[in-house]
Parts: sequence; C-alpha cells; structure tokens
Amino acid sequence: MNRCPWCTCNDKMIRYHDEEWGVPLHDDQKQFEFLMMEVMQCGLNWNMMIQKREIFRKCFEGFDFEKVAEYEEKDIERIMNTEGMIRSRRKIEAVIHNARCFQKIREEWGSFSAYIWHFTDGKTYLYTGHKDGKIPARNGLSDRVSADLKKRGMKYMGSITVYSHLQACGMINDHQESCFRYQEIAGMSDAVHKRRDKE
Repeated sequence: MNRCPWCTCNDKMIRYHDEEWGVPLHDDQKQFEFLMMEVMQCGLNWNMMIQKREIFRKCFEGFDFEKVAEYEEKDIERIMNTEGMIRSRRKIEAVIHNARCFQKIREEWGSFSAYIWHFTDGKTYLYTGHKDGKIPARNGLSDRVSADLKKRGMKYMGSITVYSHLQACGMINDHQESCFRYQEIAGMSDAVHKRRDKE
C-alpha cells in the first residue's frame, strides 16, 4: 500500500495520515484542535505534535474552545506544569486568545467551518503538480486566509502555518497521486483542479 512518504516514520503518523489528514473537515471543535496544534507546532515538527496530541487534549479539555476561551492565569500555570507539555507561555496564551477570536468568527458566520470553507466556495482544491509531490510551503490561498485570520486577531497564523491547516482539513488535497488516499479523498468532496500559477 503506497502512502505519502512523510508519514511513514511511526504508527501514530501513519494512522493520522490514513484516517484524518486531508479529510474534508466541517466540525468546529476539530477545526480548532487542528488549528491550535499548528500554533503549538511553530518552530517544531508535526511528528512531535502527533506524539503529544493526548497531552494537548488533556491540557485544553479536548480543545473545547468555549472552555479554553475562559481560561485564566491559573489555567496557564496548570498547563505549564503538565508533564510532557510544550512549555511555551506565549503559545499557550495564543491558544487561549485564539479561542476567543474563534468564538467571534462563529458568531459572525454561524460556524468556523462556514467561514474558512468560503475561501474555496466549499470545494477541495487539487493543484497542478502537487499530486507529483511538488508541494509549496504556502500559496496565494494560504496568504489570503492568513491575512484575514490575522486581521481578526488570531496569533501564530502565518501563511505557512495556514497552508498546513488547509491541507489537514481537506481544503487542499496534497496526497501524492501514488498514495492510496489521493482518490479516496478526492471522492469525499466536490474537488476542483486549480493551476498553481493562478494563485
């Protein structure tokens, strides 16, 4: 069974690739989880995030954004003192701050998923060349989403971070064509082909 090469380092990464990465996501709590894992990942690697995922879930109460938005100093201290947690106060504070911004987006759009999917009109993008592994770190779409999230107050939302999220939540199908998940993911949503030079 062929898979994208980046996931083959351990069982948790394989499971994440096979079951979650690139699946069109319309659940707001999962959107928040993925997006906040990207915040924690900044400057580190995704394998570490997958390995520490249960610690993150414990610290942030299953990424319940309503609860996280209410966190105070005592919660920051609790998280900082959790064994195995990434002890970056700035990132932890950013997750709490972003939960509040997340709520405001939901108030305006009805759901965060409705907001973020409007950038692609609800469609999954298949970019020319990406299926062959020629994948950029960012593109025009991620630049636009990043700029809008920053305008709405979200932190650690650079274009590279946002591009990774768009891949994870299925707005961009960046599985290689040789990967068994490429066609499976393509069949899960209304996919459209896009030229990279048109971004």
